[in-house]
Amino acid sequence: MIQVAMISKWHVHAEGYAKHLKSLPGVNIKYVWDEDPARGLPWAQELGAIFEPTLHQLLEKEDLDAIIVCSPTNMHPDIMTRAAQSGKHIFTEKVLAFTLKDCDRVIDAVKKSGMIFTISYPHRCMPTHLALKKAVDEGVLGKLTLMRVRNAHNGALAEWLPGYWYDPETTGGGAMMDLGAHPMYLLRWYLGKPTRIQSMFNTLTKRSVDDNAVSTIEFENGAIGVSETSLVSPMSPYLVEAYGTEGVGIIQDQTLKIRSKKYDDEGKEFHEQSLPEALPSPLDQFIASVKDGKPVLFGLEEARQLTELMQYAYQAHREGRQATFA
Repeated sequence: MIQVAMISKWHVHAEGYAKHLKSLPGVNIKYVWDEDPARGLPWAQELGAIFEPTLHQLLEKEDLDAIIVCSPTNMHPDIMTRAAQSGKHIFTEKVLAFTLKDCDRVIDAVKKSGMIFTISYPHRCMPTHLALKKAVDEGVLGKLTLMRVRNAHNGALAEWLPGYWYDPETTGGGAMMDLGAHPMYLLRWYLGKPTRIQSMFNTLTKRSVDDNAVSTIEFENGAIGVSETSLVSPMSPYLVEAYGTEGVGIIQDQTLKIRSKKYDDEGKEFHEQSLPEALPSPLDQFIASVKDGKPVLFGLEEARQLTELMQYAYQAHREGRQATFA
């Protein structure tokens, strides 16, 4: 039996993770810790778990195997460094940290400990992306020249996100740091190493962090990526556009259509693609890694890549100019 601790109910996905863990055989939520005891204690009671008010004491418990980190993002580095040093496996919400310096501190601790680490990149498990990535890797679109990923909702406009979601100290940013993480890690997966970035972030709802944001990124291979996100966009479709020298791929919601010179009709029409099965969720992958030694798909390297993109995206926004990756 894998004994798990939920580390904070702060993140909007925390309840969903806990519900899913409780449905899995061989997994038990033994403990809960929360930086806000008034929130954590009743949650522990709801989950049938023990509330531990002191993080250090929790991480030292010998009957704890793994932690699920849903705390404020600014607490990630200290929590995960301590957890690794205490011999606990780690699953975390994105992003790992605000800076590469803090990210590397966590990476060093995890590598020294030998513990399993997984970060939640669910869009890389989607059938549409698995099919598009396969087409790209097989050259169906030729050489990619531009890719645009739009992921948006109306959480700030409709007021269904918690008020603390807009605290720059704990979140490190707004729409791009949160919902924009998905376009960012997808662009890095498809296009490779970034070289420079420009950002245009603003706030329609006049909060302290961005609620409407776009970053434009150049990659080493010459492709340009556009990461587009918003918390003020009702009815916005999930949209991905991939343009190459031989074709075009379009994901809209749950469908993928491709035109290509390499098809029999030489690119005259879009063809809807058959899709593979989705990969197991990142949380399922994490549990399988802890239980059975299954490989980690979204680990330390992928976590660092996202932190790098976010650090430079927000630097470009703050400075009002292009940022160049070191």
